[in-house]
Amino acid sequence: MELVKFSEMPYARPDLDEMKAAYVAVTQRLTEAKDYAEARQAFLDKEATVKHYDALANIAYVRHSINTKDDYYDGEQKFWNAAGPELEEYSQKWTLAMLHSPFRKDFEAEFGTLWSLNAEIELKAFQPEIIPDMQKENDLCQGYEKLLASAAIPFEGKTYTLSQLTPFKTGPDDAQRLAAWKAEGQWYKDHQDKLDSYYDELVALRDGMGRKLGYEGYTELGYYRMGRNCYGKEDVEKFREAVVKYLVPVAAKIHQAQAKRLGKEYPMSFADNELEFRSGNPRPVGTPDEILATGKKFYEELSPETGAFFNTMLQYELMDVLSTEGKESGGYCTDLGDYNVPFIFANFNGTKHDVEVVTHEAGHAFASWVNRDRIPASYMWPSMEACEVHSMSMEFMAWPWAEDFFGPDARKFRYSHLASALTFIPYGTMVDHFQHEVYAHPEYTPAERHGIWKRLLGIYQPWMKLDGDIPFYAEGEGWQRQHHIYSSPFYYIDYCLAQTVSLQFWALLQEDRQKAWDTYMAYTRQGGSKVFTELLANAGLVSPFDPACLRGVCEKASQWLDAYDLTGIQ
Repeated sequence: MELVKFSEMPYARPDLDEMKAAYVAVTQRLTEAKDYAEARQAFLDKEATVKHYDALANIAYVRHSINTKDDYYDGEQKFWNAAGPELEEYSQKWTLAMLHSPFRKDFEAEFGTLWSLNAEIELKAFQPEIIPDMQKENDLCQGYEKLLASAAIPFEGKTYTLSQLTPFKTGPDDAQRLAAWKAEGQWYKDHQDKLDSYYDELVALRDGMGRKLGYEGYTELGYYRMGRNCYGKEDVEKFREAVVKYLVPVAAKIHQAQAKRLGKEYPMSFADNELEFRSGNPRPVGTPDEILATGKKFYEELSPETGAFFNTMLQYELMDVLSTEGKESGGYCTDLGDYNVPFIFANFNGTKHDVEVVTHEAGHAFASWVNRDRIPASYMWPSMEACEVHSMSMEFMAWPWAEDFFGPDARKFRYSHLASALTFIPYGTMVDHFQHEVYAHPEYTPAERHGIWKRLLGIYQPWMKLDGDIPFYAEGEGWQRQHHIYSSPFYYIDYCLAQTVSLQFWALLQEDRQKAWDTYMAYTRQGGSKVFTELLANAGLVSPFDPACLRGVCEKASQWLDAYDLTGIQ
């Protein structure tokens, strides 16, 4: 389909019965194929059909995300919330036909064996009897996101969304910063009954789905739904142990140095931990348009491939980055199958996050762009932790352009970015640990869940002072602001695994920029054609499940931070 600007992409709700019929017809063609040529054509036609439906669903999703108050796209999102699970039944019948096809070996010879490995996992994650549960799950997640998007927080005589309040939460004025944290925390407290209700229902629903499929609860099903094909719960537990052993002490040392810079007593409050320098956190220079223009310069100078990619994103308005009323918070990248392009959704708020979005989400988008012609289309994206390597490593690739993005704050940014990468991993690991506790005990009350979070804070973030001064956060309830816990269970450890790999790219950049980029492309060009650990090995990278990996990157990064010259920076 000819590429047009996102605003000009046509959308009309497809007929659900026609979609089901299309699945039935192409599945029948596959099962009745007389030779591999016929089976292959059925497979290619099914690929095109799914890309079309996915494009429509994603257009509706993005437009709803941009304005959750738009009644039309709110209704369209509700349609897809219901249609997606129903179509899963027909998709599963196709998957079974592929796995049982007499031409399976021919497909594997041409397209590799990963599709069949993933297909076996997909079958373990779905049965028709959980369709109503999946539909309700989608509606609950949409309700949670709409609640956060509706936030109108009074502060200093004005009203702000959650994203718009962020600059005040990171500002250098101690009193204003604390007041912003209290204002946000109070908004969450005021809506806590609803937040608790959404999560109560989600946990019970997911636990029930797991039991309907024959599992002891949700955790095993959750891993299958995440498509994990080369590691399991035990590997994640060992990674968590390594984080506590090797990384938490390093992160604590970073926060101790921060407290000393700020003249604060360690451990610090949530509000004080967000201020990295007494003179203020690094801030990008320029308006949102100027930041995107700097992004254009960065990508054009980085490589011919990234230049062509980013100019296409700009030309066809495939990014929506301003924080506006009614817009969902957070950021993401998705793809628009009919047009073979990605789309970036973000919320600029005047903090360093704006630059990290241009690099992080564009890392996802670039990987999609590089692999846009993959067959099967599922090979365009690898599993989630592998995808996050694209994004988190791209953030580090932008370091040589820090002066362009941050001007006089470039030195602050480099220190802040590396320090934040190290201190993030304990937080992300805590999110994962929390979810394992929750789904192991679905009977827990909201108060018991808050208690778990508060206990884990002491293990993974000992630099946080839990004095009760800030509503919500200091009471062990801050997990409720983390979207993934509600809408993407067990996703968050993927960021931690990927961040560990991205620190390998950071180390390479300190030695040889060209080698770092060549390694990045060697990793990215594989798309999703291999499992995570194979993608790493093929690019010469070390698996984060190797304890020596985490220990090694921690040592290198810690030494760099200790030696970093902060002269003149207060």
